[in-house]
Parts: sequence; structure tokens; C-alpha cells
Amino acid sequence: MRASGSIARVHGVALIALLAVTPPALAKGTGLVFISNEKSDTITVLDGKTDTAVRTIDTCGRPRDMEWNQDQTLIYVACADDSVIGIIDVDKFKTVDEFRYIEEPEAFEIDWPRRQMYISNEEDAALTIYDMDARKTVAMIELGEEPEGVMIDEDGRTVWVTSEASNMVHAIDIAEQQVLADILVDARPRRLAAPPGEREIWVSAELAGKVDIIDPQSYEVIDSISFLPRGFRPDEVTPVDVIMTKDGKTAYVALGRANHVAAVDVESREITKYILVGERPWGLTLTADETKLYVTNGLSDDVSIIDTKRLQTTKSIRVGEIPYIALIDD
Repeated sequence: MRASGSIARVHGVALIALLAVTPPALAKGTGLVFISNEKSDTITVLDGKTDTAVRTIDTCGRPRDMEWNQDQTLIYVACADDSVIGIIDVDKFKTVDEFRYIEEPEAFEIDWPRRQMYISNEEDAALTIYDMDARKTVAMIELGEEPEGVMIDEDGRTVWVTSEASNMVHAIDIAEQQVLADILVDARPRRLAAPPGEREIWVSAELAGKVDIIDPQSYEVIDSISFLPRGFRPDEVTPVDVIMTKDGKTAYVALGRANHVAAVDVESREITKYILVGERPWGLTLTADETKLYVTNGLSDDVSIIDTKRLQTTKSIRVGEIPYIALIDD
């Protein structure tokens, strides 16, 4: 699985209504694509039908990871420089509120049954557990240095977190709020993904040029996949994001400084193709029908769009400075 101003605020009863538990509604399906831009403190909005930029939303400082609310009317965005999770109304295309006092959030996932956020805090070497209704941190779990990637497993019992500088992946029991295992992996683990059924956990190892594969039962690394597109040295291959198709048959890996995305057959571990994209790709998002893969390129300030049937980049779109990840309303 994957990974930041003055803000208008909603108070009192209105805020409670905004965040209350309601039955999930169907997504509006506008096809809009939202790209967080770390350095420009913005979100670029793309029309997913034409793949053109249509507007820009100002955010809190250094926006990185983003998640939808349940009916896809709000976007939560982790803003590291302001130590908040910003809340954006997608109808108004503006920030309407924030969850404050969350130290330098980077990546997060939302546990909707518990209405909690699990947030990696890079500088504090911890995972924050944040209660969305009480609007406060309810626990902090100490981890290795520089935690980043966060992934909740399918049954909602375990949250997996990478620690970049400690070369570890942590498995954490959500109910007990305790670390079950510290798993040593290759150098600088970044993001996580898993096929349906979670028979294995894939983790990118940026400085090793690999993806390590973990057995979630034994907590051991059972396999690894190395990457080397033609014309690149091993030290130029720096995998970051990993994403899998719904059927668990194909994985895509953003190769960072190697300026390619790798398509991988999950079962055989064979690399199907290296796909040329922009400079230093590190964020990957598939459309709901999995026909397009949006790739955020951190050093060329653009987004590449890959046709997944042809495994070919079809378009590059200029966005803000240092794009981090895409979120799609489809």
C-alpha cells in the first residue's frame, strides 16, 4: 500500500454536522483529478476527461498525502509545514477547516469504522492515532526513524508503517495500539501495497532499487524484485510508490531517479515493461476502471498519464511545484 496558512474554519454545530457519521453516499464521479503540490502549497485540479488543468486550490503548508471522506465531498490533506490535516470542500474548491496539532504529518490512512486517522510523523519517529470526532490525538506509537508509508489491512486489525531511516516495516495491532513486529527490510523503505487477501505485503526499498515482499503471517521478507531500466546505473533506480490492480495481478512501481514506472506481474515477479515518464516519479494513482495511471513527477513538476492497456505514456500535464500524489473523483 502508499504516504501541508491561514484557514477558514467551520465551528460548532455546523462542524459536527460536517463530520458526523452518515451512511456512505455514492461518489459524484466528476472525473476530477486532484494533485497535491508540496512546494507551491496548492492542489492542481485536472479535468479527467480532457486531462487538462482547470483550477488551483490554495492549501496549508507543504501538502502531501490526501484521502477522501466517505461520500467524496471533502479531501483531507496532510500539511507538514503547518502540522495540520487540512479539510477541503471539493464543491467550493477551498479549504474549510483543519485538524490541528498533528506534528508534521506525511502519509495517513483513515479507519472509518473507528473514525480514526493513522498518521506518520517523520520528525517524531511515531505514528499518531487521531480521533476525528473528538478532534484530538488519542495515542502516539513510537517507531523507527522517519516513518512514511501507512497501510491498513483489509480486516482492519493491523496497520503497517515504513520507517525510512531505520530500514524497517512495523506491523501494529490497532485495537491494542502495540507494535507486533519490527521487520528489517532493504535500504530506505517508502510505500506499501498488497494484493487482495493480503497474502503478502510489498514494500519499496528506495536506496536498494528493490521491492521487498513480506509474509504477513511470519513477518519475514520472503522475496524481492530488483529494477534496472536500460541506460541507468543501479544507484539511479530509487523506487517509491507501489500500487496494485484490484485483481492483484499487476503491480506498478514508480522508480524515482530512473524516470520510469515498472509494470510487474505479481505472481511471477517478472517485470512486464519499463514505461518512460517525467523526472523522479514517486506517486501513483489508478482510475477506478484501471485504464489510466496518473504518475506524479517530483522534479519535472508534471503528471504523466499512462495508458495501462498499451503500457505507454500518452500525455504529460504541468502542475504545481513538487507534486506528491493524485486523488481521483471517479
